[in-house]
Amino acid sequence: MTQATRNRPLSPHLSIYKPIPTMVMSIVHRITGGALYVGSVLVVVWLVAVASGAEYYDWVSGLFGSFLGRLVLFGYTWALMHHMLGGLRHLVWDTGRGFDKHVTTKMAWATLAGSILLTALIWIAGYAARL
Repeated sequence: MTQATRNRPLSPHLSIYKPIPTMVMSIVHRITGGALYVGSVLVVVWLVAVASGAEYYDWVSGLFGSFLGRLVLFGYTWALMHHMLGGLRHLVWDTGRGFDKHVTTKMAWATLAGSILLTALIWIAGYAARL
């Protein structure tokens, strides 16, 4: 290592930053965006099953209806709701509004709470429709 390399200032490490709700929701928004790619494959599999006939549809329905399948679909629903609400939050920001620190924090918490609430309502409505 040369003298110049040793004398360079160190860049701040992520460990010195305190995670704030806005930062965490931004990271989660990116993660849910990636998860939606995988979930979209599940939608395509279901659509192909519908078009392919009863045998393949029954197999896919059994897979999606299993505990693990429902857990994945529940996660997909939450990711979809969270990403949608995060997108609406960004849409508000695109208008130049909502940049005050207390407003951004409230919007971050509202995104999380809203996504949980909407996911629960969708699944409650889905199970109620099955009865």
